[in-house]
Amino acid sequence: MRAMGQALYRKYRSKSLDEIVGQSHITDMLRRAIKADKIAHAYLLTGPRGVGKTSIARILAHEINQLPYSDESVHLDIIEIDAASNNSVEDIRDLRERVQIAPTSARKKVYIIDEVHMLSKPAFNALLKTLEEPPEHVVFILATTDVDKLPATIISRLQRYNFRTIHPNDATRHLRTIANAERIDIDDAALALIARHGNGSFRDSISLLDQLQHLSDGAIDQTLVEQVLGLADHERLAGLIDAAMAGDLKTLVQILDDSEKRGMSAIILTGQLIHYVSSQVLQRPALLPLLDQLLEVSKSAWPQVKLLTALGSVAPAKKPALDKPAEPIQSTAPTPTNKAAAPTDNTAKAAATVAAADPQPSDTQPPATPLTSSTVFVWDDFLSTVRASAPGAAALLAKCGYDCQNDQLTIYAGKKFAKTQLDKAAPALYAALQSTGFTGSLEVVPEPAPPSNSQAAAVLDIMGGGEEVSL
Repeated sequence: MRAMGQALYRKYRSKSLDEIVGQSHITDMLRRAIKADKIAHAYLLTGPRGVGKTSIARILAHEINQLPYSDESVHLDIIEIDAASNNSVEDIRDLRERVQIAPTSARKKVYIIDEVHMLSKPAFNALLKTLEEPPEHVVFILATTDVDKLPATIISRLQRYNFRTIHPNDATRHLRTIANAERIDIDDAALALIARHGNGSFRDSISLLDQLQHLSDGAIDQTLVEQVLGLADHERLAGLIDAAMAGDLKTLVQILDDSEKRGMSAIILTGQLIHYVSSQVLQRPALLPLLDQLLEVSKSAWPQVKLLTALGSVAPAKKPALDKPAEPIQSTAPTPTNKAAAPTDNTAKAAATVAAADPQPSDTQPPATPLTSSTVFVWDDFLSTVRASAPGAAALLAKCGYDCQNDQLTIYAGKKFAKTQLDKAAPALYAALQSTGFTGSLEVVPEPAPPSNSQAAAVLDIMGGGEEVSL
């Protein structure tokens, strides 16, 4: 175990514009402006965290004054202000008085205001007057991660520079330089994984490398990085996608449940799947629609359920990949029965198709709702299967209406509470549907089931709404 020392992100913080990585579109312009002695009175540095805004602000302040810079250097004419803790109008009024004082020894007095978006509205108003008519000896450098919170009147008076997120390739190369300098034994795959999960932030990537070097006495490989970050390995990701392509809902549920037990959050797992599917989509174009659905997972109140729904939706588009393809209906096949439910319009069409193929009379009734080309959905069978694994959900389902058309099963929960409880039981519902042979999609809505015919609809409309009840 290595001894604790200075944090790597501080030790390897850039000391000059030439050392800044990934922001050449900014450093080139600043270098030319300094060389030509064209110094603006106020700069705005915007962009995500950990990409070098504060480092460039400090370097720029020293370059303007032609002063040497190191991380420990302190100069009376370079003042840093944290707007997160100095955001009141009184703080800015005090600043306005101090800017009138000439520099002690430097050419310019430079004020660096970090996280400037944290200033209050009165504080911005107080700062505006100084930005409009600044003293000749003052330069302001404002930095923020949230430029949308700055008033337009402030932005219009600043020279703005937009920082980019760090490309993973740039981050990987920089991490390799640090690892070699620190004699950290780490392979390229592990560095690439660290860079990718730094989310474009040098500081986060370097901090993770620092953490890993203190967790390992030996070589650092991809497996250790995955364990520290709570990530799924390549085999788990491949298993999820293969199960989704095969319409194997049971395996999907098992893998997701096991992932949750191992501490892999649905949000992090989804991020990995987005990266994995993006790398596979050229070879497997059927996965392209899945990307859109994966991007919605993080917005859901139930990301685990949303992720299962997204993966489960791949199956209908990949029916040829099923283990047992659907067989065409033969003219001698008997008509299925379901005495518990009245036939829907879709049912009537299916019954007519069978009747045309087999004109022999039959006393049996048509099925409740044909679900897919390969199976007939039976509500009672579905209820029985759910009751074995989730009796609470089965009790709610017994009071629900349902409809099934074009490989889409819609369950009418009737109330928002019932929908919420059924959403929680989604894994059990999907598993039950899989066991009945259903490979379509499932949607639970909080509304009651629509009336079964136009006469019932008219009655409900006269009564001002309501729910159709079978007696």
